[in-house]
Amino acid sequence: MRKEVVGPSQLLAMIILFELGTAVLVPIGLESGHAVWLSVLFALPGGVLLYLVFAHLYLQFPGQIISGYTRTILGPWLGWPVSLLFLPVLLYNGSRNLREAGDLLITASYDKTPILIINSIMIIAVMYILNKGIEVFARTAEIFLWIVIIMGCICILAVIAAGLVEYKNLFPLHMSDYVEALDSAYPSIWIFPFGELVCFTTILPQFSRSRKVKKTGMVAVIISGCLLSFTHAIEMAVLGENLYSRTTFPMFTTITLVNVANFVQRLDALVMLTLIIGVFFKLTVYCYAAVAVASDLFKVTDTRRLVIPAGVVMLFSSFVSAQNYSEHMNDGKAFLETILPVFCAVIPILLLLIHLVRRRFGLYR
Repeated sequence: MRKEVVGPSQLLAMIILFELGTAVLVPIGLESGHAVWLSVLFALPGGVLLYLVFAHLYLQFPGQIISGYTRTILGPWLGWPVSLLFLPVLLYNGSRNLREAGDLLITASYDKTPILIINSIMIIAVMYILNKGIEVFARTAEIFLWIVIIMGCICILAVIAAGLVEYKNLFPLHMSDYVEALDSAYPSIWIFPFGELVCFTTILPQFSRSRKVKKTGMVAVIISGCLLSFTHAIEMAVLGENLYSRTTFPMFTTITLVNVANFVQRLDALVMLTLIIGVFFKLTVYCYAAVAVASDLFKVTDTRRLVIPAGVVMLFSSFVSAQNYSEHMNDGKAFLETILPVFCAVIPILLLLIHLVRRRFGLYR
């Protein structure tokens, strides 16, 4: 079987779509108030450094995913159970993305449709694209990135043309605002969405040009961070701090206010399509990462055999994990503060430090 490869432009597109994903869907950095856009910029350097950790580990262990070099660095007795712990985290976080997409569609248009039906359609699309292979998925990302950019530009121009932007909602910034923005950036925004790039430790072994892995990823993270900051700045400028913090989906609420000369209206369909695309790609990367880790740990040669089981687990987890969206968000906050930082930042950084020590003292056999 021909080895699947991912090119630089495809990796760039996948990272940007993954980072945007649900991060443009839900309000983030609420602790920073109207300086939420500044919090994203503060978290961006940390996100770049975290990606460099993932890329460096990949370059040190080419051809291995995170579960592979975890066993190499920690040894099989400790490395195998640590790697296994990544599996439920990836499946659970993927199911959360699926739930948020379903709730958006129900809130916006399909209020009479059961969430099981909506989520089932999306997870079937995910399983279909993964059965085609990661290379096909990467090429699809390359195409859809341009679609998202075009629709995003149309929406932003419409918001500005409608005269909805109030820059006074973003300023002034006092010293306390900078402190709150920094507190909100670390670890909250640093982990979500930048720390979630740990999923790409399962995709980097398919990268065709290892010499460009750091540069390509850094550019993608910087672009996605700037886009996130700009998007949340527009939402905050339109809605204001009070409404932004109380709105379930700020971007959707923002675009529903557009009315240019009583002619350009109802652009919420573009926003819904943009968000569905972002969630679809983020969900697919999570599903692929879970399948790759399970295949590596349990020695399954054909990874496609695990796509359907992983998709089914994500599907049922998406609507049984919480009874309503408020409970879903509360669970997500606890998950973000306690568990996700360990797997997205603590473990990878410890792996890098242990590897450097073992290599320095020649402790590898």
